[in-house]
Amino acid sequence: MTNLLIATQLLVAISVAYVWVFRYEVIIKEFKQFELSDLTRTSVGASKVALATLLVTSIWYPSLIAVPAMLMSLFMLAAQYFHFKIKNPLIKHLPSLIFLILCVFITLGHSN
Repeated sequence: MTNLLIATQLLVAISVAYVWVFRYEVIIKEFKQFELSDLTRTSVGASKVALATLLVTSIWYPSLIAVPAMLMSLFMLAAQYFHFKIKNPLIKHLPSLIFLILCVFITLGHSN
């Protein structure tokens, strides 16, 4: 189970960092669709990259895992809200939904 949790943490962290660093043009487009400000986009991006870093760090320091996993879950839940708000098709909901489930799995897996 430990290896699965570590793999999940790495998957979430690397994916989030990849999207916010290398696919930033997609993020800009989505935040415009969501009608959110540039400041909000920048704050969310910095927070998500920091949380992704903490998810990786928590592999060696497991006491850190709860907060970043729960906060990342909240970001993914917020993404779901905004996708519903603008009536995006289901395919647009899937990435944040999958990562929401993975973050909940990480949180629950480390709490046991």
